[in-house]
Amino acid sequence: MGRKGWHRRGYLPHLDGWDIAQHVVFRLADALPKDAPDLGDDILDLGHGAAVLADAANAEIVEDALLHFHDDWYLLKAWCVMPNHVHVLLQTGPAVELGRIVRSWKMFTTRRINARLQRTGALWAADCFDRVMRDNDHYETARRYIKMNPVKAGLCHAPADWPFSSASR
Repeated sequence: MGRKGWHRRGYLPHLDGWDIAQHVVFRLADALPKDAPDLGDDILDLGHGAAVLADAANAEIVEDALLHFHDDWYLLKAWCVMPNHVHVLLQTGPAVELGRIVRSWKMFTTRRINARLQRTGALWAADCFDRVMRDNDHYETARRYIKMNPVKAGLCHAPADWPFSSASR
């Protein structure tokens, strides 16, 4: 396992190690309404906030960031860029901890999207949610969830119809 193991980055507990499959969800800073009840991922599918990732050019920036270090820092197993959040199922490698991976995605995409939109400030919520895959059944459930998320959210009829997803590749 990596150097940190279980730890906190200020909000939720996280596991940093290597050769671990994890489902990571990170969201835009305005994706949740103030005082929203904790409804898990379902509330994100309602599309709150500016949903800047609904713009294809912004979604492509995120997609490029996810794909950039695939095979070097991690192995992407499934991913989906939704209008106000992102799902990634990945297997970490020995060289780079999960926190650094997510931080690199957020920093790169914030610079590019903010420049494109001629804005400044936070794009992403401060923390992310990551879930360690306990076994193959848990892994397959997460993979199916990511694949079907655009369909469940009413954005398309079939997973392959959503252009910003591993299901369309």
